[in-house]
Amino acid sequence: MMYSSRRKPVLYFKEDRSLLSRFFTGKCTVFKLFGLCLLLVVGSLLWLQLSCSGDLGHSTGQAEGRALQHPAQAQAQAQQPCPHDKPTPGQDNPAWGPHKMALIIPFRERFEELLVFVPFMHNFLNKKRIRHKILVINQVDHYRFNRASLINVGYLESGNDTDYVAMHDVDLLPMNEALDYGFPEEGPFHVASPELHPLYHYKTYVGGILLLTKQHYQMCNGMSNRFWGWGREDDEFFRRLKTAGLQLFRPNGIKTGYKTFRHIHDPAWRKRDQKRIAAQKQEQFKVDPTGGLTTLRYTLEARQELSISGAPCTVLSAKLECDLDETPWCQFS
Repeated sequence: MMYSSRRKPVLYFKEDRSLLSRFFTGKCTVFKLFGLCLLLVVGSLLWLQLSCSGDLGHSTGQAEGRALQHPAQAQAQAQQPCPHDKPTPGQDNPAWGPHKMALIIPFRERFEELLVFVPFMHNFLNKKRIRHKILVINQVDHYRFNRASLINVGYLESGNDTDYVAMHDVDLLPMNEALDYGFPEEGPFHVASPELHPLYHYKTYVGGILLLTKQHYQMCNGMSNRFWGWGREDDEFFRRLKTAGLQLFRPNGIKTGYKTFRHIHDPAWRKRDQKRIAAQKQEQFKVDPTGGLTTLRYTLEARQELSISGAPCTVLSAKLECDLDETPWCQFS
């Protein structure tokens, strides 16, 4: 557990003039140099601890870390950055308009990225006067990661107070305030378009950040639940958009190119699960005509309200279910 403090450390010394005069006057000795170096090191460490500690808030009635427990959690907490901006108030101001976004983050074991993402996005959306709530869908089962199913869970658990969703990767931060996160009334709006995304530039790419009204997401029957491991689920969703007769929109007039987003994923620290098991190599290119919201099976283990550097979010711990006859590649063989 980390605590924040805006107090600057102050070192107190006893006013013993005779002792100080003896220390700072006279000949320079190895003992005196060692003492000064030790004092500087202790002072620096104290300053860093006080100024760079986060203020991950307590959840009501329960320990907030339970849903995110993992062996790498201690290291992740040690690596968290200092918050640069104090989160601005807002989040659900009715004066900002009639629409409210459910920002859905499919999540597993990326605690250090979450510490950066939540306060950053909370500030970003507040500055744009976007009503929102941040939903972290934390996969706590023992199957392989399933981004599409977690987004389906987020949609179903987003509540009646939201009318559109943002499917948002936790490692992608928008750096251009001209990006539109408003209500996508005309059709799905791909914020992280191929000409702006730092990594993926093919025309049918719809991953990273995609906004849809709840009505449009329902028309697609959500996303396919057959994609365990990394990749291909958004390519299949592009076909669903076409099948549903929905027109895809993308940003216009953004001049920052591939610097529009900051990609904070570290491949050395978080290796992607790109293995293809059994028939998965062939099945990953097929369209799933019936699967989606109607075939999703999961159990909600916990719902916890957290605050990260003053930014509120809800962590939903979900256990996904897998039909081993249909998708045996949901677990490692």
